Amino acid sequence: MLRAIGFLLFSLLPSLCLAQSCSFTATNMSFGAVDTLGGGAVNSTATINISCTGALLTSPRILICPGIDAGSGGASSAAARQMLNGASSLNYQLYADSGHSLIWGSNNWPYPALPPVFATNLNILGFVNTSTTLYGSVFGGQGAAAPGSFVSNFTTADTYFIYRYSTDTSCATPSGTLAGVTFNVNASVAANCLVSVGNVDFGTRGVLSANVDATGSVTATCTAGTTYTISLGGGLANAAPTARKMSKAAETVTYGLYKDTNRSQPWGDATTPGSTVAGTGTGAAQVLTVYGRVPPQTTPTPGTYTDTVVVTLTY
Repeated sequence: MLRAIGFLLFSLLPSLCLAQSCSFTATNMSFGAVDTLGGGAVNSTATINISCTGALLTSPRILICPGIDAGSGGASSAAARQMLNGASSLNYQLYADSGHSLIWGSNNWPYPALPPVFATNLNILGFVNTSTTLYGSVFGGQGAAAPGSFVSNFTTADTYFIYRYSTDTSCATPSGTLAGVTFNVNASVAANCLVSVGNVDFGTRGVLSANVDATGSVTATCTAGTTYTISLGGGLANAAPTARKMSKAAETVTYGLYKDTNRSQPWGDATTPGSTVAGTGTGAAQVLTVYGRVPPQTTPTPGTYTDTVVVTLTY
């Protein structure tokens, strides 16, 4: 009787060795608000959760090759995936490491980067729950991206996850069971503008008996499609656009700032209707010339005459 029971137990043991089965879920990767004019990258992470079951009473190693394709936004090159907002794109990339040196690729896309190798061991009860981090970075200097919400969706058709029992340490030629996850990568781009100026320097002059002309500049860099208006204040004397004052103590030199080379269109602010300059951003720097003129006038005593004009860009 004892011999029969022992044989029965032995014959049941092989049926306890189950084929491995893994399921995956992933969180969305949100970059939040991205300043595309700031020049710096914006980083984020997502989590891929892994749940596997398999052989009991042993600890087999399961090799997982979690490939991720380009997603619905596509990829502009091997170096950059894209999120889309209509026809506008925003470049980013997914990585397997926090240093952003290993692009997270797939065996099922046309670029060199492969899936990272991920392996886990089932516990003695035949299951394991674990996770791995997906790193992402939106590249800086993308002012051509139009303001709005950007997204790239990943379905199970875009996530080529293959797993099997194995001691392999490479995902170059994976084989096994196929699975996948769904998630999205998203970001928002706000309208933004940067402004810089070049001074108007009339140089060294003698008697002010004729027009003295000089130019300066205002450079506007705005996100694509962002409308803006640039106004020039009245200087320290808060004067009209053509009657600003450079000063040395109580003495002054009258001058004007204009929008055109003929010095016929004054450049001022909202207090002088029609004197501001409007534009629409392209993401690139737009240089606007400021035309200055000192008209003939009574010449004050020699010295350095200056004024400070506030440049205001409204968008």
